[in-house]
Amino acid sequence: MALVDETGIDEAGFRMSEATAGDFFALLKPRVMSLVVFTAFVGLVAAPVTINPLLAMIAILSIAIGAGASGALNMWYDADIDAVMTRTAGRPVPAGRVRPGEALGFGLVLSALSVMTLGVLVNWLAASLLAFTIFFYAVIYTMWLKRWTPQNIVIGGAAGAIPPVIGWASVTGSVSLESIILFLIIFLWTPPHFWALALFKSEDYGRAGIPMMPNVAGHASTRRQIFAYAVVLAPIGVLPWALGYTSAAYGVVAALLGTGFVWYSWKVLRMRDDDLAMKPAKALFGYSLLYLFAIFAAYLADSVVARAFAVGA
Repeated sequence: MALVDETGIDEAGFRMSEATAGDFFALLKPRVMSLVVFTAFVGLVAAPVTINPLLAMIAILSIAIGAGASGALNMWYDADIDAVMTRTAGRPVPAGRVRPGEALGFGLVLSALSVMTLGVLVNWLAASLLAFTIFFYAVIYTMWLKRWTPQNIVIGGAAGAIPPVIGWASVTGSVSLESIILFLIIFLWTPPHFWALALFKSEDYGRAGIPMMPNVAGHASTRRQIFAYAVVLAPIGVLPWALGYTSAAYGVVAALLGTGFVWYSWKVLRMRDDDLAMKPAKALFGYSLLYLFAIFAAYLADSVVARAFAVGA
């Protein structure tokens, strides 16, 4: 057993890690992971065929681990900009609790584990989609788009929108129009959600040199784009009912949620440039989280009820 002195350096001259289990858990971005798992679960349950419960658990666990791997790789690469942003300075790598190499190794191991487990035990289409999602988020978005273009969130949002498609593919071994609509809901939700955050965190992004839309195009242009996305998102949320995938109950809930999104976005559009409190933007950011959870919860409930009636018929 290596001896360690009071500086944390062992007898071979290597600094010992001070990371705790909680630090490695934080690398997984658990709040983001929970949303990924939930939307993937909705895609899995909404699929028109059933899956063995054990395989379903393996699929969801693999997707969760893959999402966590993406978060760890993101924190490894973004440690430099995380360190200068108040929202992210306390993360394990910039705070010095986890070494960059540890975060990189952790993310790579989890990536391989999640993809191989999903492929071998469930199916390789779902595994391929998971591998693409990890690659897209860690490489295309984190290493390229995020620091290069104000459209980073728009294009990069594809990574966060794929989980329900992976859940669907885990059950069916295919991709359908219904799963693509679930993808579109998240894809169109992502820009107004993050741009609302960027409006009241623009100084943070400016210090980090990240070309977020408010810093590049200005607040007025960002507000107009937020409203435009909200107007497009609202009917897409109702589309599953219009195409006959869900009941009218889901359609009513989705319409009300979409109307709320447009209303909050309208308040952001009408916000004054000198509104230092940014209350409309903060309100939209909070509502957007509620919107995504609620619309997928409604979709899940509708699918469960429909399946229960089909079994009882």
